[in-house]
Amino acid sequence: MFTGIIEAVGKIASTRSEQGDLRLRINTGNLDLSDVKLGDSIATNGVCLTVVAAHADGFEADVSRESLAHTRIAQWAPGTRVNLEKAMLPTTRMGGHIVSGHVDGVGVVRGRKADARSIHFDIEVPADLRRYIAAKGSVTVDGVSLTTNALTATGFELNIVPHTAQETTLADLEAGAEVHLEVDVIARYLEQLLGQKTHDESRLTPAFLAENGFWK
Repeated sequence: MFTGIIEAVGKIASTRSEQGDLRLRINTGNLDLSDVKLGDSIATNGVCLTVVAAHADGFEADVSRESLAHTRIAQWAPGTRVNLEKAMLPTTRMGGHIVSGHVDGVGVVRGRKADARSIHFDIEVPADLRRYIAAKGSVTVDGVSLTTNALTATGFELNIVPHTAQETTLADLEAGAEVHLEVDVIARYLEQLLGQKTHDESRLTPAFLAENGFWK
C-alpha cells in the first residue's frame, strides 16, 4: 500500500523484452534505497512494481502482460521521468490517501492553464471510472494523491500547487498527455457491497447510508 506522496523522481534507465513481457531498470534519483530489499514494492508512476534486482542507483522490475495492457509502461523509454514512492510502513504519516498501486485506467489531459501560482488541469476519464470520482474527493494521477476541484462531463478538474509541481512529474504534462489513474478504493468496495444481494435483515442499504451521511 502507498499514500500517493511522492518521495523522488527517477528515470527509466533501460527496457528489455523478456519472452513477451518486460524488464525495467529504473534509476531512482534521490530515493533512499538503504532499506529496500528484493521483493519490496515501489510505486512507479502509480504502478506497484516488485524489486527483482537492486543496484546502488536504482532497481529492476518485471512487468507482466496484464500490466502492459492496462498502463502506459510499454511506451516508456530510457530517460522517461517517473514518480517514485516506497511502500508505506505502519508508522508512515498518512499525508495523502490509501493507494494500492493498481492502475484502474488511463486518462487524458484535455487542458492545462496557469491559475495564479498553480497549474490547472482538465483530465478526461474513461467512462467506466467516472462514477468513482467525486468533487473534492481523492484520486491518484501518475501515482500522486490529489484532490479534485470539480467534476466535468468527461472527467474532473484539479490544481497542482507549486510544491507538487516541483517534486513530481506533473508539471511536465501538456494537453494530450496520457496519465495513470487510480480511483478511491473505498468507492470501489462500497459499490460492490451495495451491489451484492443481501439478507432482508441487513442494514447496509442506500437508505441507511444516506441517513448516516455516507450517501447522497
